[in-house]
Order: sequence, then structure tokens, then C-alpha cells
Amino acid sequence: MTAMRPRPTVEFTGSGPGDGGGMSGSGPVGFDLDMTLINSRPAILASFAEVARETGTSIDPDAVDRRLGVKLEDELAFWFPPERVAAAAEIYRRHYLRLAEPMTTVLPGAHEALAAVRAAGQRAVIITAKHLMSAGPSLRAAGLVPDELFTLAHGPEKAAVLRRLKAVAYVGDTPPDMAAAVQAGARAVGVTTGSFTGEELAGAGADVVLDSLASFPAWYRSA
Repeated sequence: MTAMRPRPTVEFTGSGPGDGGGMSGSGPVGFDLDMTLINSRPAILASFAEVARETGTSIDPDAVDRRLGVKLEDELAFWFPPERVAAAAEIYRRHYLRLAEPMTTVLPGAHEALAAVRAAGQRAVIITAKHLMSAGPSLRAAGLVPDELFTLAHGPEKAAVLRRLKAVAYVGDTPPDMAAAVQAGARAVGVTTGSFTGEELAGAGADVVLDSLASFPAWYRSA
């Protein structure tokens, strides 16, 4: 297992197809973080509630929940004008850092999924839209240590990371996660532990949809 090397930003570029597009080869496996490996919903929604309280802004938690997985600033742009987004993000992160560890839990099968990848001699990599400062307490709460961590990546940015790593698969809970895997030429593995149905994940390109990561080790070994 290699040491975790957190990346505060993602700057990889490239438009060619991925080199690790099938499970017939070997390569790292990427995992989303929020609602794939961890249940961060309570801490996220509680932090948005604090932002609403401190700023006097009405924020619909159901709308936030439906978009879980996007970058914080992109979500805040639905509720604040551009000139207020940075200040709102500071408020959010102040509360999230306080709430993440007591309110975050590991999702079933998360530890086993990472272990299955490592047992095959490959790296288990986390690629998340979270900021590095928010990812840290979330991972500590769940007791998870990735072989490599990429932060502030969403949609095509995740695809760029997957291509750079020559990842063979990406596991996530949102349609943009599935689209990123497809764009990178990696296997798209959907889990219905987030806000999206299996049909929605399949429609976005998922090769396989699992009820939870508890089913991942058996699928990975057979794939």
C-alpha cells in the first residue's frame, strides 16, 4: 500500500480514451467519497442549515440532497450571488469541520471494497469533489485511508484523473460519476446508497449497479 498523497486541486488534462477501459487488465480502482464510501449526508445538511441560519438565507435541504456530490461552491451558487459564495463556503466549512467526525459514518462494505482492490495488488484511490480540509475529518470518522486522494474533482475532472491513473473502474453514486468513468474508458460501477436510483445510474452509463459496496468484493473478483 502506498502512502496517501492528498491533492488539493486537480489540474490533469487530456481528451484521449483511457488505457484501462476494461477489467481484463490491471490498474487502480477509483472510488467516490460522499454517499459511496461514507454517509456524510447528516453532516452536510446540518452544515447547510448553519449557513442558512447565519446568513438569513433560505436553503432547501431537499434540493441540496438531490445534488449531493457537486462541489460546495457550485451548490452554494444556487443560493447566493457570486460575490457571496466564497464567504458562504467559509461558513459551511467552519461548521462541517466541527460536525463531520461526530456525524459521519462508514457505509456498509466500504472497508471490504478497498481491501478487495488491495488484495488484488492494485491501488484503491478516492476521487472526490470535497475540499481537502473537509475530506480529512470525513475519512477519519470512517476509518478509511486511501492509497491516493484527489480532491476538488467533479464530472469531467474526475474523468481526467481516471485517465491519468489508467484506472480500470470508478465506483460512485451519481450520474456524473458514471459519466466520468465512461469518458475515461473505465468500468462504471454504480451504488444506490446516494440520492439516485439504479435506473438513473444505468441511464448515465453504469456497467453494473450494486445495492451497496457490500456486493463489490464479489463483483470485483469475478470481473
